[in-house]
Amino acid sequence: MSEASPTTPDRLSALKAEFRHHLERFYAGLQLAPPYESVEKAIRTLTTMIHGLPIEEQTRILADPDLRWQQFRLAFDASGLAKKHRGIIAGLARNRSALNLPAEYDHFLNLFLT
Repeated sequence: MSEASPTTPDRLSALKAEFRHHLERFYAGLQLAPPYESVEKAIRTLTTMIHGLPIEEQTRILADPDLRWQQFRLAFDASGLAKKHRGIIAGLARNRSALNLPAEYDHFLNLFLT
């Protein structure tokens, strides 16, 4: 069994920056102000989740965009972001074609439709 080991600071910083960028783009695409405190909590949640994984899994996540999006979705949900602006975002998500967001953001939008 592999031990959990922290990612290198540069790689973790890049992952956190990517997540922050996606969160900013998500809320900008919805034309909503992001709940800043919850965004910071989501980034901390992602960091904690990644640190708790075995180094091999961390490496796979850092190398695979699909795995990164899975982690982003988990952190988004676990941090409570999926509860913020829920009614507004659920309404917007129901009319997905009107949103100016790439398909990857469905990882977040689908949390508002359940």
